[in-house]
Amino acid sequence: MGNLSMSNIRKRKLDIEFYTISRTGETVRAGDSVLIESSEPHTRPSVGVIKKLESEKEGNITVDVRWYHRPEETSFGRRVFQGARELFLSDQYETLSANRIMRKCFVHSLKDYNKLEKIRPLVYYSRFKYKVGTNKFTPDCVSVYCKCEMPYNPDNLMIQCDDCNDWFHPGCVKMTTEQAEQLSNYICDECSS
Repeated sequence: MGNLSMSNIRKRKLDIEFYTISRTGETVRAGDSVLIESSEPHTRPSVGVIKKLESEKEGNITVDVRWYHRPEETSFGRRVFQGARELFLSDQYETLSANRIMRKCFVHSLKDYNKLEKIRPLVYYSRFKYKVGTNKFTPDCVSVYCKCEMPYNPDNLMIQCDDCNDWFHPGCVKMTTEQAEQLSNYICDECSS
């Protein structure tokens, strides 16, 4: 009996084009974002993007995923400017059984997320990449808005000054959300003085 080399072991796996999730009947491919069942009980599913699907000689299907992290899963925790559907694309990869895929989901850039007319369940956005080992984010800074100088959070209403085009949170300019929603135009204090 001869020795198995790494190339022989590797040949036992075949790349496959798609996988059908038995729970939902959805078909997923490399590049799709998916919810992955947690290996720990009573824990919400994780989100990952499929990098590769492979079939083992025994018929088992494996999936290589790159993980997304929720803000509270980082050492910094969730911050005020981070939306409820915000995820960070991490530098962590894992190979696991494809039967842990629960269903397809969608992760957009913040720009594309803001263009959506309706935010449906299982829709997320990502504007940062996250290096787990160093706790570093890319980009390491983003634009800030309003008097409070906070990054944009798509969950919070903002109004734009018609003169300077700056954006403001209604509460920061002594206005209720209801009042802001009624506005047809707005001029900030700095531009009106």
